[in-house]
Amino acid sequence: MNALDLLKERGFVKQITFEDELYKAFDAGMVSFYVGFDPTADSLHIGHYIPIMAMAHLQKAGHKPFALMGGGTGMIGDPSGKSDLRKVLTVEDIDNNVAHIKKQMESFLDFDESKANCAQIVNNADWLRNLNYIDFLRDVGALFSVNRMLTAECYKQRLERGLTFLEFNYMLMQSYDFLELNHRYGVTLQCGGDDQWSNMLSGADLIRRKDGKPAFALTFQLLLTHDGRKMGKTEKGALWLDPNKCSPYDFYQYWRNVDDQDVEKCLGLLTFLPMDEVHRLGALKDSAINEAKRVLAYEVTKNVHGEEEAKKAQQAAESLFGGGAGNAGSVPTTEIDAAELEAENRLLAWVAKVGLCKSNKEARQTMTAGGLSVNDEKVTDVDARITPEMLAGDGLLIKKGKKSYHRLKAKG
Repeated sequence: MNALDLLKERGFVKQITFEDELYKAFDAGMVSFYVGFDPTADSLHIGHYIPIMAMAHLQKAGHKPFALMGGGTGMIGDPSGKSDLRKVLTVEDIDNNVAHIKKQMESFLDFDESKANCAQIVNNADWLRNLNYIDFLRDVGALFSVNRMLTAECYKQRLERGLTFLEFNYMLMQSYDFLELNHRYGVTLQCGGDDQWSNMLSGADLIRRKDGKPAFALTFQLLLTHDGRKMGKTEKGALWLDPNKCSPYDFYQYWRNVDDQDVEKCLGLLTFLPMDEVHRLGALKDSAINEAKRVLAYEVTKNVHGEEEAKKAQQAAESLFGGGAGNAGSVPTTEIDAAELEAENRLLAWVAKVGLCKSNKEARQTMTAGGLSVNDEKVTDVDARITPEMLAGDGLLIKKGKKSYHRLKAKG
């Protein structure tokens, strides 16, 4: 199967430039392609996982992935989809974030240098941070039409609120990235989320206009629910791939609880299961769809956190939802020492501290509404206190609603 058909079959593809020409390029041999990653945090999140999976599928099909770290563009900030100017990070923050993201990336792609299509990580700080601005404007800026740039979606939505000249440079910088990767490594295809379409078109156009060589852009579907809402948002914030920011258990539970109508799409995009199996699972109805959700949660958690953590999360979930807690060792846990308990012993305060509720106010409302239980007993007293004895042994297993758990236990 042509790699482009493979991506289409699994639901990745949104928009393509020069589609017939790109088909021929994939048929002709190994295509070098890249995806850029913005280092605004020290971890990737689920929004990055779609392009990472697409990169993995393309690599398995014999093509060569380049993961571009935005150590240079991260100093500007991409205005796409943002209503306000991003916080400008320091060089130290950016470099720290890049180092963490590089390490995560190595879990998903094959970096075996003995293979022609081994993955490579590159950093645009190498050519952007010491760029001569006047030379850049003469060489690259002269090929961009301001009139055309202002019609791009990434800029149009910001014009009324205000668009800084700093951000206005972002499209040129990203386009220059593609040109540099083409010159240095022979990269001919840029891939990314569909919110990057304008920037990616400009990069492919720059190579074609400046060098007269083939260059392509391919965008992936954003991870949205069936009714158009963004997936990957939890009560605690983004669904991070770093287990310190989002535990494997919480990660597993998110996918275990997706809407029935989104299961088949997620299986196609987020797992390596054969499409026959994806369609079989996606066709299950009513209570039988729970089998598909368990498979989805396990497979995605395995891809991100490894098989051992996926098994632990699955066992913990089945233990808890089966009415027990004895084997729930993978449930998110907070250890409290004596000093911390002396400083704050209100149950509602700890419910907020560990993220089961966003605030003390929300914790109070949840408790009075009967939505909170401790060790399977409902707690409605907002003045309930935690004693050292309660934290001994397995501690307190706090449950909010039907799907959110957290354990509190004594430190040491």
